[in-house]
Formats: sequence, C-alpha cells, structure tokens
Amino acid sequence: MDMTPHTNIVPLLSMLSKTGKKYDTEKIQKAYDYAYALHDGQFRASGEAYISHPVAVAEIVASLELDTDSICAALLHDTVEDCSEKTDLKEIEKLFGKDVALLVDGLTKLVALQLDDKEEEHIENLRKMLLAMSKDVRVIFIKLCDRLHNMRTLDAKAENKRRMTALETMQVYAPLAHRLGMQKIKQELENLGLRYLDPIGYAEVKGHMENKYGESLNFIESIRSAISEKLTENSIHFTLEGRIKTVYSIYKKMFNQNKSFDEIYDFYALRIIVDTELECYASLGIIHEMFNSIPGRFKDYISTPKPNMYRSLHTTVIGRDGIPFEVQIRTHEMHHIAEYGIAAHWKYKSGASSKEDMDKKLEWIARLIETEDNAKDPDEFMSALKTDMFHDEVFVFTPKGDVISLPQGATVIDFAYAIHSAVGNRMMGAKINGMIVPIDRVVQNGEIIEIITSSSMKGPGRDWLSIVKTSEARGKIRQWFKKETRAENIVVGRSIADAEFKKFPVRLSEQKRAECMAAVAPRLGFTNADDLYNALGYSGVSLQKFAAKLKEEVSKYIEPETEPAAVSEQDIVKTVAKPRHLKSNSGIVVDGEYGCQVKFAKCCNPLPGDEVVGFVTKGYGISIHKKDCPNVVEGQKNESNRDRWKEAYWEEPEHTGVGRNVYEAHLQLFTEDRVGMLADIAVALADMKVAILHVNSQKRNGGRCIINLKISCKNIDHYNSIVSRLRSLDGIDNVSRGYS
Repeated sequence: MDMTPHTNIVPLLSMLSKTGKKYDTEKIQKAYDYAYALHDGQFRASGEAYISHPVAVAEIVASLELDTDSICAALLHDTVEDCSEKTDLKEIEKLFGKDVALLVDGLTKLVALQLDDKEEEHIENLRKMLLAMSKDVRVIFIKLCDRLHNMRTLDAKAENKRRMTALETMQVYAPLAHRLGMQKIKQELENLGLRYLDPIGYAEVKGHMENKYGESLNFIESIRSAISEKLTENSIHFTLEGRIKTVYSIYKKMFNQNKSFDEIYDFYALRIIVDTELECYASLGIIHEMFNSIPGRFKDYISTPKPNMYRSLHTTVIGRDGIPFEVQIRTHEMHHIAEYGIAAHWKYKSGASSKEDMDKKLEWIARLIETEDNAKDPDEFMSALKTDMFHDEVFVFTPKGDVISLPQGATVIDFAYAIHSAVGNRMMGAKINGMIVPIDRVVQNGEIIEIITSSSMKGPGRDWLSIVKTSEARGKIRQWFKKETRAENIVVGRSIADAEFKKFPVRLSEQKRAECMAAVAPRLGFTNADDLYNALGYSGVSLQKFAAKLKEEVSKYIEPETEPAAVSEQDIVKTVAKPRHLKSNSGIVVDGEYGCQVKFAKCCNPLPGDEVVGFVTKGYGISIHKKDCPNVVEGQKNESNRDRWKEAYWEEPEHTGVGRNVYEAHLQLFTEDRVGMLADIAVALADMKVAILHVNSQKRNGGRCIINLKISCKNIDHYNSIVSRLRSLDGIDNVSRGYS
C-alpha cells in the first residue's frame, strides 16, 4: 500500500484539533516528515510501511492528550535505534529540542551493549527506561503506547516472538500501567497478553462471558432504568455506564482460585459519573436505599485515594433475583484519572505546584533506582522491580492519618523505612492499633502503625535483611552497613567466600584464593577484593552471581579429569531398564517428562483414564484437555499453534499414587422437577462418599429440570460408577458429562 506523508498525518492532526488544546502542529508535521524520510524503505512484519507504527503510537499518545514534545517523540521513537546510520540524538536535539531528544533517548534500547546473555541485556534496557522515566514520566507513557500498538498488531509476528512479547507485557508493562493508574491501557494489555499466552483459555472465558451477557441484558437494562429514574428524581446530573469484568480478570479468578464461571459473582457493574464530590455521596445513599448492600464490600477511595491517584466509591449490592452487582461512583475528573492515571495530569493541572505534585507521585521510581546495589546486579534490580512495583498493595496509616502504600507481605520494618531511613535505623519496636507487635509482623490494610525509636539504637540488625519485603528498606539497611561497619563486613564477607571455596573438589593455597578474588571483583563491578568482601558482608551483591563467577576462576586451577572409564553395553541396558520415576502431584506425564506443572482445563475437566493432550501456555503452565474436547479439535486446526500441542498421558498409579488423587468432575442431570429430588441425589452421593463441590439448577418446560453438579472424583471408572448409581434413581431421565 502506498503511504504518503500527507495521508498518514491527517488523522493525527484531526485528533489534535478536536482536543481544543494548543499544539505546535508545524513541529509535529516536521517530526513526521523527518521520521517518514528516515524509515523510507523499511517495512513491518505485516508488510505495511514502517511509518505506520510511529504514527499509530503518536495517535495513542494524542488520545492521552499529552503535549507537543510527547507526540514528536512518539513519531521519532525508533529513528535512532533503527536508522543509526542516518541520524543520532545530537541531530534530534538540534532539530527538535533537548526535551524531545531526552524522550527519544529514554525510548532507545542499548543496542551497542555487550552483555553475557539476552536476559541481562533485557534487564539493563528496562532499567535504562526507568532511569529516564524518573527524570521525565512521559518516557513511560510513550513506551506503554508503543507496547500497546505492538500488542494490537502481534499476529504478524512468528509464534515464539508472539509468546515472548506477550509474556514480557504481562510481567512488566501491564503492572507498570497499573502502578501509574492507567487502567484502560492496563486492561487492554492484559487481555491481549492472555490471548497469545493461553488462546484456548481466553476463548473459553470470552465465550462464557458473551453467553452470560446476552442472557442477562434484561437484568442490566432494568437496573439501569431504575437507578436512572431515582437519580433524576433527586435532581442529580449523571452519566450511567454498564460494564462487565475483563476476560483476563475472570480468567484469573477461574484458574488461580479454581472457580467455575458460575462462581464469579461480581460479573456485572454499573458506573455512575456525576459533577461533584457531594453528588457522589448523595448517589451512594440512593443506591443503598434502593438495594441491600453486601457487608464488607464498600470502599471509599475518595476520602482515602490510592497512591496511583485513583478516587471512586465502590459498593456491591443485591439486585432482583438475588443477583449481585457492583456500583462505582465518581466525578468526571475522577473518571478521567481512573482511566488514564498520572497521564491525566496534563489535562487537569499545570504550573510549578503541579510539577511538585507529579514528582511526589513518582517518588517510588527514584526509590527503586537510587541504591548503588541495584546498579551492581541486574538480577537484584529485577527482583526489586517485581516486589515493589508489581505486587498487590496494602494501605496503612501513620498516627497522623497519612496513607502509606506497601507491597503485600511488607512488615513494620518496611513501614519504618518508608517513613524515613533515620526512623528505620533507630527503630526498637512498633505498635499497631495501639498494641505492641513483633518487628517481623506483616502489616494489613487499614492498620494504624506507630514506630517506637530510641537514640541508643546503633542501627538495624543483619537479620532484618531476611525480614523486609521492599527494596527500599533492604537498600537503606545495606547502605547503613556499608557506611558504618566496613571492617565487620569484610570479616563476614571473607567467611562467606571461604564457605564457597570449600565447596570445590580442590583446596587452593591462600595466594591462589587471593588471585581468584582479585579476578572476580572487577567482573562484579568492584575495584578490589576488599570492596567485594565488604559487599558480600552487607548483602550488596548476589551470592549466586558471586558463586558462579568464582567457579569460573577456580576452574582455571583444576587439572582436567582423566578420561572416564568405558561403560559396558550391559550397564547401559541396566540403566535403560530401570527408568527413574519422579513424583507428580498431577499424575500427568507431558512429552515423557514427569512432574510438569499442569492445570486441568475447565472446558472438559479430564479424569484419569481419559485420553488427554497438553497445550503449552507460556507463563501459565501446561493446560491438559481431553483429546475429544471441542476446543482441542478447533485449536489443532490452527497451524501457528501446532508446536504448542504436546503428547500427554496419565502415570501408572503404582508410580505416584495417582489413584489416591481427587479430581473435579462435572455432571449434568436431566430430572423430574419435584420436591426432594436434589436431596435424593445428595444422599446417593453421600453413600458413595462423593463430595459435592458446587450445584445449581434450571427449570425447564413440562415439569422437568436440569441440575449441574461439580463433584470430587478419582478417575474415569469412579466417574462411571457414580453415573450408574445416579441413573438408577427415580425421576432422573439422563446423566451426562457436564462442563463448568
């Protein structure tokens, strides 16, 4: 397709004019023309001219209503990386200014970096991006828009590339969008990521959702109508939106919490958007007057906002027919911030005070990258990133009522260091809700925490490093030990190194040990061996990484082993004749491998004795299906997924005790609609010592009924005996294998 500069830029310029904001369209046009010329002759995997990608990214950036420089950087974000022979950052700065050049630099990978492996290179590029983000948050806004467009067009990539990109999106970019409060982008990234990581699970959940939504349109519309009428009666100006949960959020509940789709109760939700904060609370009163609220399901994020700026009222109530639904109530400004998070700052605020507010919101980034420890060890950096940025949060209070956000599992020591390093270093105890607690106590949502300090405290204990959860606390503790106890650290570090030397099959002289340590130190970023000992002493370097580098140096002093003795054919036969069986809790062997991490597909619920097949869902284990499952039959038609289907079978019971495992089975009973029918079924199952895990029923015409059961079951033979017993009961027409 011929893509000219004029036709490409028109939709973007049209979007900008509709916002009503003042954009420097000449500068944007210039950036587009420059990018178009540099990318001329380059094509995407789909066959489109490459310029279509930066333009699409710029359009997503424009939808966030960011500024002129952000849009220019979006148009230019791949020029330095992909067109290095034609341009560089100095040229970008000369043509478009320092700010645009800094943004483009933050979005450019470290292409010239020579590292040991791709994983380390990936972590270094991620850290570079976050460093740039700490200086200018627009870097990550543009990067998220870039990733979103890449995910939208991922079909054109090869299968392994799709899975790798989707997994990175789920592990890094979706949680990052959540931390920044950008829910709209986060939810789309999660859904797209799931679609490529587990296409069968995605299709299953989506199908359930479409069916349920179609069946319940009358319910949703009647609730909307009733609420609209009441709000209008009370002279409240409002916008009312109906919504359902995302595919990914329901998938997580079904597979992580082992729930069936019918057990997802907060499927429906309504959102009321009003003009003022006062109207939010007035609307809440009206909702609670109309419907019964569910205890413990009310949350006030208006008076106590989340750290990512999210503000809203949440309540869950019971509608007609006993169907629960959630109601969210917020103002228009709150809604925009809920959708776009910190990016909404550009629409609602400006000026010096706004810059201070923005800096405060992004303090966590500076805390994440401020320690020297992270600069030394990419693995440590990634571990800290996953803990501090991607874990679920808890919100606790200081005695003055200030809200402190901590990752789930954080302790009172983490809380102390979140207040200030001096508070943590002088901490001798803590109170929660007025009661003294141990210093390793894990904090819970809503608790009021007071730290007890003493000037006589000399500093933190070394064991605190194994107690704390956050990298901020760990970094501050290490900094204290690094500065205050160097001599002690070196002694501790030497003992750690000695323990590692003892693990080798040879005993080296003191001189050779010193030579090894002198060689390892610069490889880990230290000037000399004492600096390395110091870091080992205060846990400032990964012990695993130190051990790996030390092994490489020690191996230079180990003589090559003599040629191994010949192995007889008889020995080989003996070895092959007695394969080693590993225990597998699941009872499944995949491609000949025992003990694989598997999950049983909810669409067909396979049982021992069924013929099964495995499907690789990268990052989510292997999904086990019956071979005749409709999703398998359909999924195996897709050529691009062919290598993800794996041979699977059940282990023999004598190897692993599979016969003692209990699995889920689903039954669908077509019965007479009469009093006591369900009781007869329950008694029959109790006689067979079969547990009922879930039950629901539906009336049919002609006095008949369908009863869906989820029961515990050992294997296909056990299942058949259960079916046979149930079919013998009066009033049961048929029993078939059901689905969740």
